[in-house]
Amino acid sequence: MTPMDGQAELRRQLVEGLRGDNAHMPFEAAVAGFPTWAINERAPNVAYTPWHILEHLRTTQWDIIAYITDPAHVSPDWPIGYWPDPTAEASPEQFAATVEAFRADLSALEALVLDPATDLPKPIPHAPRHTILREVRLLANHNSYHLGEFAALRQVMGSWSPGHGD
Repeated sequence: MTPMDGQAELRRQLVEGLRGDNAHMPFEAAVAGFPTWAINERAPNVAYTPWHILEHLRTTQWDIIAYITDPAHVSPDWPIGYWPDPTAEASPEQFAATVEAFRADLSALEALVLDPATDLPKPIPHAPRHTILREVRLLANHNSYHLGEFAALRQVMGSWSPGHGD
């Protein structure tokens, strides 16, 4: 057995973390049935909209994938480059595009994690202080935090469908 073959369980658990299985709400459950009227709404004392949160998730996930795979990648400036302009609004089509782009990037990252040729704990050649394992764990934690925030925002805004959580 090669060392990479021994990473199968680790790969499975990382993908579960990225998907939100077990410990937190999955992306699909968080965005299911999201009403168009709420895309650009702001809850009391909240400076961002549901679309802002999803666009932040999409941007961060895209950045981490590019960081892992592209030695020439330059990350956006923190924090401004990771969030839409506070005044920006999305059309229903833009909201759907954000959701689809997040899904596509998540699938690409899952494929990278599940590929036995990906040496998860090996330092990234162009970023030797970091590993793919670190980046995937960081992203899973980041996504779970903001998806919880998104779900709580839905609750406060009353944007869940009737019977949600019953």
